[in-house]
Amino acid sequence: MQKILKRQVHLNVEKRTQTLLDHSPLCHKIVGLDFNLQYMSANGFKMLKLEPNANVYGKPYPFDFFPEPFKKRMIKNLTHVKRTGETVSVEALTCDIHGNEIWLNSSLIPVFDDDGTLDYITVVSADTTQHKQDEKEKSHLEKRLKQAQKMEAIGTIAGGIAHDFNNILFPIIGMSELLMEDLSKDSIEYENAREILTAGKRGADLVNQILAFSRQSEHQMSPTRIQVVLKEVLKLTRSTIPSYIEINHEIKQDCGMIMADPTQIHQIAMNIITNAYHAMETGAGKISVLLRETELALSDVPSKHIQPGKYALLSFSDTGSGIPPELMDNVFDPYFTTKEKGKGTGLGLSVVYGIVRAHKGDITVYSEIGKGTTFNIYLPLIRRTDISDLKNSIEKSPTGNERILLVDDEEPIAKLETQMLERIGYSVTRQTNPLDALISFKESPNAFDLIISDMNMPHMTGLQLAKEIKSIRNDIPIIISTGFSDRLEDQNIGGLGIDAVLMKPVIKSDMAQTIRKVLDDVIG
Repeated sequence: MQKILKRQVHLNVEKRTQTLLDHSPLCHKIVGLDFNLQYMSANGFKMLKLEPNANVYGKPYPFDFFPEPFKKRMIKNLTHVKRTGETVSVEALTCDIHGNEIWLNSSLIPVFDDDGTLDYITVVSADTTQHKQDEKEKSHLEKRLKQAQKMEAIGTIAGGIAHDFNNILFPIIGMSELLMEDLSKDSIEYENAREILTAGKRGADLVNQILAFSRQSEHQMSPTRIQVVLKEVLKLTRSTIPSYIEINHEIKQDCGMIMADPTQIHQIAMNIITNAYHAMETGAGKISVLLRETELALSDVPSKHIQPGKYALLSFSDTGSGIPPELMDNVFDPYFTTKEKGKGTGLGLSVVYGIVRAHKGDITVYSEIGKGTTFNIYLPLIRRTDISDLKNSIEKSPTGNERILLVDDEEPIAKLETQMLERIGYSVTRQTNPLDALISFKESPNAFDLIISDMNMPHMTGLQLAKEIKSIRNDIPIIISTGFSDRLEDQNIGGLGIDAVLMKPVIKSDMAQTIRKVLDDVIG
């Protein structure tokens, strides 16, 4: 009777232990000294996506569907436990029966008989897959943060360089304009001055690219012929891309104009052509560039971002390696890149996407592995009536006879701006020190009709000067000129007491129109 009771108690303990193990969030396994599996708890079957009746007992542990590196590592650890009787902890990668990766943190614990001999090894495993994924995501985010901080630092440096460069370009552009006004249009000197002006404007475009990179520029939209931009891009890329890569183009000259920032359209073309080159730089290939007009019906519109109508279609195709289907949804994501280290930041296509959307357009991508990729960009065309209206407004170069207080700490720039303003008809008082300018204004606050001040000056910034002047005479209009608009970005300039902003290097016609608009608004 006592033996029966003892056996019953033993069975009850085994049953309770079985229940406890089956409801444990951990995976419990018993491995014999021959390394064959003798037992695995219910959660182990669940982790490995095995049916509860799967035939796994009596088979070597780890199972054959585990990755080879994991299998070798686990056998090595089991051997160590068997030989030394020590407990071993190990975190390793395994897979379920479908091949899905699982990270397990396991303890290999020796179990001894009453006489001290090793009986079997129990393996207790916790699923740490989510923790590993969280660590991976954290590491990825940290890398992105470091990249963003690096880009921000570069942008700050770029902004400073661009500011100084704008001050150098301003006299080149301004003096060229004044020379062209004084010279006969039939003279060689006039042609030379025009070449200097053209070079200066190209330098200004380069500065705008730097400022766009550092997010310190306001992009100037104007009627743009894409054909002209593409001509420059193709000339530049042909000189930098190896000759074994063929570059073909079909640029329709009758394609209409778009309202755009030419520098940004240049950036779009350069980024996509560079990407195409990288997709086939290991061998020969072909890049094709197409520009033509197209009219999209409602059924042809590629996405909800644009409406039916007439568009300039800018298409770039390559015969490169193509983009895998599973990556197509990520190509425009910031920092996403399939290039090897050192070949790209992952910002190129995200910048392209942002520019296209800012121009009220859309972009699509088609790709086949081994056949190549095509990017189609749709940019809305300007109506011809809009172009003629704009030309008429530009041709009118407004003048005036009001009194202007001009403040700029750069003497050459101050002199040049004075000449420009006086040629337009204005009376100018020039100051190169903002403190002296403030004193002049305090002495005769009604002697001026307009203030034009540089933004970055020693002793007092343009905004600080504007605040002081407005405290004396609230109704006087103020224009700020700046090489970059970092302090004005995302702010209501009206709330700062500023009526308009002139971006350096200032073009004479732009200055004339801005001044006239500000003064006319005050007059009402």
